[in-house]
Amino acid sequence: MKNYKITVNGKTYDVTVEEAGAAPAAATTAQPAAPAQPKASASAGATTVKAPMPGTILDIKVAAGNAVKKGDVLCILEAMKMENDICAPADGVVDAILVNKGDSVEVNAAIIALK
Repeated sequence: MKNYKITVNGKTYDVTVEEAGAAPAAATTAQPAAPAQPKASASAGATTVKAPMPGTILDIKVAAGNAVKKGDVLCILEAMKMENDICAPADGVVDAILVNKGDSVEVNAAIIALK
């Protein structure tokens, strides 16, 4: 049996899938997953780095308080089976990480705030 997290219409479920031919297991139903940790908020005057396309956050390469230079990779966004580097548009300090690893984001969704 394998456990998966599946998101349907913005609601995440923990699902257990039984392999074909395996011994039957007790019946299970989909239960809502525990909510992700709350996202930080950007302070006033911060520059927001936005998602250029819809996709999934594969990795976050920085932490709040890190100094970054223009062009530094902030995170990796997977879209259409391709990994895209999301880079700092200018020198600054990471004010807040507005997403979590594994989050699905829409185009223009705020990802990271720089000050």
